[in-house]
Formats: sequence, structure tokens, C-alpha cells
Amino acid sequence: MTRSRKKHLAAALTACLGALAYTVSKVDLARKGELGMPGFPAPTGAYAAVADVETAQLANAALGLLMAVVALLLLRLPRNPFVRWPALVVSWAGIAMVGAGVLGFGARAAGLAPSLGETPPHMLPALAALLVGGLWVTAWTIATVSATRSSRRRCTTSANQ
Repeated sequence: MTRSRKKHLAAALTACLGALAYTVSKVDLARKGELGMPGFPAPTGAYAAVADVETAQLANAALGLLMAVVALLLLRLPRNPFVRWPALVVSWAGIAMVGAGVLGFGARAAGLAPSLGETPPHMLPALAALLVGGLWVTAWTIATVSATRSSRRRCTTSANQ
């Protein structure tokens, strides 16, 4: 296995693990009836906007599972363009959303975004969540760039034959 393939494999599996960590955290928060993220409790006013906290968090957990599946698809994208291109588009959209979340929660932790909620009461779990999120989005980006490049090579190779 080439070095680039090993890097791609490690990045896709790390992205999958990041999505699974998100999924587990959302199931745990659903079980507790809480909104927010680990280390980042939601502002009290957020509860008024959500009719059923448990259902909302379980829906987020389902989204996490979808992101894990998409990360695994990046290991070897199917040749079929009706699967390959949506997987890449979903990956890039997911990277943008997760990246925005990490930046927003980072700004909240640093006290730079009071409109997003108070500074976390317990900084260690908040920093751990930010670290996992940062690793997740970085790995997902590396895996998606690699998959996009290999997808282009396959398309170019098949077009030249």
C-alpha cells in the first residue's frame, strides 16, 4: 500500500470515528434530555425553541451516522457517478458545517461569541470536544481531497481509454 493510500485510509477512518463520537455524544445528550454539545450546555432559552429535546438529539445522532457512512464511502468511492458525486458533495457540505461548528464553539469557549452562549462552565470537556471536532474536520477534509483527486484520476483514465 502506498504512503498516500495509507494517509487516505487513516484520514477516512478518523473522519468516521469523529462522526461516531458525535453520534454517541448526541445519544447521551438525548438520554439526559439536554441540548448542546459535550462541554457546551445550550442556553436556557434554546429549550423553548425545541418541542422534544430527545427526538431532536436522536435526529442529530442519525445525522452523525450518515456522516460516518459517507466517511467510509470515501475509502473507495464507487465508479457510478450517481453515488460518487453526491458522496463528495455531502462530504464538502459536512466539512463546512462541522468546521463552522468547531469555529463557533471555539469562539464561545474563548468568550468571543457571547451570543452563542456563555463560556463553558467546565473547560476541560469543552476543550476535549473542540479537539475531537478539529481532528474530525481535518481528517474528513484530507479524506475528501484525496477521494476527489482519485475520482478525477479515474474519470480521466476512463475517458482516455
